[in-house]
Amino acid sequence: MSTVQEELFLSPELAGSLMTAEEFDAAEDADELYVYELIHGVLVVTPPPAEGERGPNDLLGQLLRNYQDRHPLGAALNYTLTEHSVQTMDNRRRADRVIWAGLGRVPNVRRDVPTIVIEFVSAGRRSRQRDDEAKRDEYREAGIAEYWIIDRFRRQMTVFRPPAADVSKLVVREGEVYTTPLLPGFELPLSRLLAEADMLEQAELNDPEE
Repeated sequence: MSTVQEELFLSPELAGSLMTAEEFDAAEDADELYVYELIHGVLVVTPPPAEGERGPNDLLGQLLRNYQDRHPLGAALNYTLTEHSVQTMDNRRRADRVIWAGLGRVPNVRRDVPTIVIEFVSAGRRSRQRDDEAKRDEYREAGIAEYWIIDRFRRQMTVFRPPAADVSKLVVREGEVYTTPLLPGFELPLSRLLAEADMLEQAELNDPEE
């Protein structure tokens, strides 16, 4: 039985509450200083992404927009958003970034399943194999074509694709460039994203007031 009311306002005080997917989806307001997910019927509340994730995510968004605007095949990218709730069966996962590609139109972001889901690994959550595998399976079942995990701590990016693809799991190392047929002509140099995170971390370490 659910422990929350209708006309739901999502807030940290509700962390751990039992909730149905319908209740979560019906929530129209929230304390925006936090991130909310519904995992196996339980509301999970976490702090917003740190600078070491937001900075590289912003840079990735810039690279994607440049590709969309300037590359001859950039129309393959229909839209991209940050901090997007992804529906997977009864769960609601909060993705750091999502991409819609190959639709030939602007997506209905509330209804159209993203083509690519991207996550930037947070500090303190470096050993998350079971969680990553659970998300991988959920995203595959939801019809998401690729799931990228960008891990600045391990200096790598892991790409999961459905088994029907040529590669079901691909590890991109620092210094390598990732390409995908979903975004023809787009090149993602992983080292640029890692360097962005490094720059922010070094600036914090060099701050005399810290």
